[in-house]
Amino acid sequence: MSISTLLTQLVIPLNLGVALVLLATLFFIFRFRRSAACLCFVAAVWVGAWSLPITSIWAGGHLEQRYPYLEASVSPSAESIIVLGGHTANNRKNWFEELDASGTRSRVERAADLYAAGKAPQIMVSGAALDGGFSEARMMARTLESLGVPNSAIILENESHNTRENALYSVQRLHDIGVSRALLVTSALHMPRSMATFSKQGVDMIAAPVAPQIYAPKRTSFSIWKPSMRTLSASRSIIKEYVGLIVYWTRGWV
Repeated sequence: MSISTLLTQLVIPLNLGVALVLLATLFFIFRFRRSAACLCFVAAVWVGAWSLPITSIWAGGHLEQRYPYLEASVSPSAESIIVLGGHTANNRKNWFEELDASGTRSRVERAADLYAAGKAPQIMVSGAALDGGFSEARMMARTLESLGVPNSAIILENESHNTRENALYSVQRLHDIGVSRALLVTSALHMPRSMATFSKQGVDMIAAPVAPQIYAPKRTSFSIWKPSMRTLSASRSIIKEYVGLIVYWTRGWV
């Protein structure tokens, strides 16, 4: 397990909350009651804050707005499109709504739209096999073909298991085929870490994120101050990005 994955698991709201309550129980048993109370308070605040939509909108929105979304028709052009594996919040259009398969926004669909708009003549799909079967790259390639992208325009990068490896291996492939300028496709939430990592490899990257997902729905029943388990569960994606940025920065990867 990588350091960033371990840290993410430790600070996921429910995980940290349970850990702090267990530690508080030990403190209470050994009569450190003030410390026990403080730990319980911290646990309640941490879990409670991340169950509120306002927290996700503020923290996640800060990352999503770093690179504004542009329609494919007005996006800059490049020599290639790189699309990273993954599916933030199951590709749902809105972070706080039920999953509607007919209204998802995937990274692969974004790449296909850019290709159809003539923004680059080829697409590189990046991602290794996560379970020993087909690689993410190969599965994305199949989806691209179903969306009208010819096989001859698709390049596979099957080796990468994380964002840093996405950058290392994809940029090497770009150099091999003489490409110096590329559009980078990933979720808006993941884009700041991705752009920082790819830019470290010395290639001219243009952010082409999927449309933002973390915003308040327009339905009147929604309140940014109303806690929900969906919000609490989804918050791990935001926390993952902040932890990832810290770990990548300390390692000199961004």
